[in-house]
Amino acid sequence: MILILLAAAISQLTPNFLKPVNIGNILAQTAVIAIVAIGQQLVILTRGIDLSVGANLALATVIGGLVFRSHDSALLVALAMLASATLVGAINGVVFVYGRLPHPFIITLATLSICRGLALELAVGHTTMRGMPNWISTLGGSETFGVPNSFFVVLAVALAALIMTKAMVWGRWIYAVGGNAEAALEMGMPVKGVLVSTYVLSGFCAGIGAVVLAGRTGASSPLYGNLLELDTIAAVIIGGASFLGGRGHIGHALVGAVMIGVIRNALNLLSVDVFFQMIAIGLMIVVAVEADVLRSRLEARARSIQAARSQ
Repeated sequence: MILILLAAAISQLTPNFLKPVNIGNILAQTAVIAIVAIGQQLVILTRGIDLSVGANLALATVIGGLVFRSHDSALLVALAMLASATLVGAINGVVFVYGRLPHPFIITLATLSICRGLALELAVGHTTMRGMPNWISTLGGSETFGVPNSFFVVLAVALAALIMTKAMVWGRWIYAVGGNAEAALEMGMPVKGVLVSTYVLSGFCAGIGAVVLAGRTGASSPLYGNLLELDTIAAVIIGGASFLGGRGHIGHALVGAVMIGVIRNALNLLSVDVFFQMIAIGLMIVVAVEADVLRSRLEARARSIQAARSQ
């Protein structure tokens, strides 16, 4: 509802906002954030966080660019990106769970730095490498019936995540672990496996985002994904998911990503300085987190009143 009201208000301020070309631009610009935010959503559902997604994406594009320099195969390049990003996600999950770290913030912050350094070291000339296979460029940068192909990738990833979280036992485990990990363990749920799997999927989503971004730009770069981790966390929280875990669905990540894209696009159309865009996103995060805290308190109070009445 907030997104709809926001779009309606912006359309009154700038008539160009609702034009099909501009809507297509918003969908294309938010595709990578939306895809990676879906993986971030799974991690946040378990009360975790993945700070490495941006650097992971950059490293994946560099790996793909290096493969492309020796093999002009879209399949090999895409698989290289997906495998690289998924491996980083698996490392995050395994080290956090089996290393018994107090919080995933530690390992994901470490891999953020490691991945960014590796990307800069491996990139030829330590900078952007031009060129991508035609199929990847079509996937990330072309349109079908006036709709960006990257939008269809977002839909596919969202549908797969929705099926896994809502129609599979694994999805119920995620919510149970995020709600109360100790209770889930006592009920016989594979808590460690569930936690590791969410970070693996977060890395996999970063890999898909790398394929889309590399296709859209026709290049790979160690500088890609800068602050993407903050955008994805913002998308999940602004969309309405809870930092407390165990609450939220894939739609939250998608709505949050589109909302960020709409705000940035509107401010660009209104010729607002980019620095104010950052301030606007930051303020939205604060409001969303406070709303989540207030909601939790009201729900707890309502449960207490209901329990008192039942007695």
